[in-house]
Amino acid sequence: MIVVHHLNNSRSQRILWMLEELGVPYEVKRYEREPSMQAPASLRAVHPLGKSPVITDGDKTLAESGAILEYLALTYGSGRFSPLPGTPEWLNYTYFMHYAEGSLMPLLFMKLVFGKLPARVPFFMRPVARAIANGADKTLLGPQITNHFAFLESELGKREWFAGKEFTAADVQMSFPLEAAAARSPVFARLPKLKAFVDRVQARPAYKRAVEKGGAYEVLK
Repeated sequence: MIVVHHLNNSRSQRILWMLEELGVPYEVKRYEREPSMQAPASLRAVHPLGKSPVITDGDKTLAESGAILEYLALTYGSGRFSPLPGTPEWLNYTYFMHYAEGSLMPLLFMKLVFGKLPARVPFFMRPVARAIANGADKTLLGPQITNHFAFLESELGKREWFAGKEFTAADVQMSFPLEAAAARSPVFARLPKLKAFVDRVQARPAYKRAVEKGGAYEVLK
């Protein structure tokens, strides 16, 4: 039995969704965030970094969303959810499996951190912190994120899903940063292809079952 070590409001929601798509039996072991929003120390008993997602499958322990999703697709997918190697779809699939956490998510996370910075410093320092946060957003993060959104909107203008015409694990991987963007970025409303993507994934029966099993879900709380 696969065990998903599931942290609330986290990337591990994607793993529950993938398992629901696969129809593979699994057990959910729940962990709650500390008041600081950090994962509890008990997760270190599963993996030394103490982060989620982590799964155990027999004697194997796997961490990192992309690695877990690829493992599940290859081990339990029976040819579904991952394109044939060497095809154009496979190149797209491989790219977006890495892009989600390697390129897009760091920008969104930095925007979140800078946005919260003024409230986390002493009162007399807040004007300086606010100026730093606004400057970072205006000169670095905002333009970069806008550029990424335009790129992704263009990609989904070429095909229905990120790898091609079929839904794959790359779409599961891309869901978390795009849900975060949809929830927090006013620009997202002007991106019909990306908005339609989020609507499609959230309408999938397996996605809905995963949310029911994982509990209340807020990305980048």
